[in-house]
Amino acid sequence: MTNATLESDIVVIGSGATGMAAALTAAEGGAKVIVFEKQRSLGGTSNFFEGSFAVGTEFQRKTYVMYSRDEAFRNLMEYSHWRANGRLVRAFVDESAASIEWLQKQGVVFNDATALAPGGYRTYHTIQGYGEALIKALTIKAKEKGVDIRLATPVTKILKEGNVITGVIAEQDGQELQVRCKAVIIGTGGYANNKEWIKKYTGFNLGENMIVIGNTDKTGDGIRMAWEVGADEEGMGVLETFRTGPIGPAFAPKSEVEFPVVQPDLWVDPTGHRFCDESIAFYDSSIGNANARFKEGYTFSIFDDSVVERLNTTGIERNVAEAYPAGTKPSNFYKEWQITMEKGPDDVFMADSIEELAGKIGIEPAVLKATVDEYNRFCEQGHDEIFAKDPKYLRPLKGPKFYAIKARSLFLGSLGGIKINHDMEVIDKKGKTIPGLYAGGNDAGGAWGDSYPYSVTPGAASAFAFNSGRIAARNALRYTGIQ
Repeated sequence: MTNATLESDIVVIGSGATGMAAALTAAEGGAKVIVFEKQRSLGGTSNFFEGSFAVGTEFQRKTYVMYSRDEAFRNLMEYSHWRANGRLVRAFVDESAASIEWLQKQGVVFNDATALAPGGYRTYHTIQGYGEALIKALTIKAKEKGVDIRLATPVTKILKEGNVITGVIAEQDGQELQVRCKAVIIGTGGYANNKEWIKKYTGFNLGENMIVIGNTDKTGDGIRMAWEVGADEEGMGVLETFRTGPIGPAFAPKSEVEFPVVQPDLWVDPTGHRFCDESIAFYDSSIGNANARFKEGYTFSIFDDSVVERLNTTGIERNVAEAYPAGTKPSNFYKEWQITMEKGPDDVFMADSIEELAGKIGIEPAVLKATVDEYNRFCEQGHDEIFAKDPKYLRPLKGPKFYAIKARSLFLGSLGGIKINHDMEVIDKKGKTIPGLYAGGNDAGGAWGDSYPYSVTPGAASAFAFNSGRIAARNALRYTGIQ
């Protein structure tokens, strides 16, 4: 292996929303910047998000959304029971509107500010072209500013002399690159594909009773390298969970078969008992946490022909991604159901009676029959005596056909690892900053409690990514003396 030496003011590790926002911000400030990305394409998971949280934007002012930064801050902190870092949360919230404006100047087009759940705050800013368009826009501007972006070039080590960061070592085409720099910003996207860490910090078996989607080769490289130079850890074990199904190679993404599984009808655990107020369907973290209580890694959504007929007539109540908002009416459900049953996965079931359905999904027939009978009684009397479900979502299941879909525990990413302060500076085990080292996005801990705050600020993870990247870059510019 031959060696080569490069020099830069700032090195950014990772090309997602954190990394590209940091790189462009630093370049705008006059810094020489190199971005290293271990994949052969840019953006990683950031290519797939549909929108982002912000408060105080022009979109909101025009439509008289009066939700304030103070309210958003209080709601976030109360959601985490003040386990989150208050100064960090405040910095993120206060930066959010300015970041939307900045992204617009880079060519990112936002549609509107909307809510994602009944009674929710209109803080979710949807993006034309999704995250992929955002990454493309930032990349174009970064290259115009002279940012050196190197794909398929993983950083393997962060260099430190004494207590000061001095550079990184990367690998490109079999060659070791030693890069001297004044500051390093970490934005590698977490450890969602690291089986050992998922088991160690969450207790789940990745791919068995907890499935990750939308992530590739997220092994925690940035977190590991920060720990190696003395960084403290924070937030390990926090996942952005949710519940959906079916899952499998033959299942087309966003098939209409997915529509009923996420609606607030009847859900049962692997033994056939109800386990929650199903109207939490509107809040991903709540349904993810409820589902994750079961070591099997799945529960079941139970419905009948009346549910399908309702969806065909009035549309879905719980959206299925931005492309299928509330009110969307399935047009080919039965056709897609049949295709799914024939080609797999083995997650969908149909029967002429509840007892027959129970046998097919491995539940004691008497138990499931008792659950459905009790649920139907609650529906008829208009009161859920167990979970106090809103009566408008109490609809009995009468047949003639009955259906079950296995709804699995999934997550979209890990949410923590490196301890940072509100300036995105990395903190060591003695509570002091490591000069020249910054982290953001899913590599950084402290922005959340034990759960992603979907019900309070949907789109917060993507927003924290580019907000933290921008804040890190500005502070790196000051630290290096460029500004």
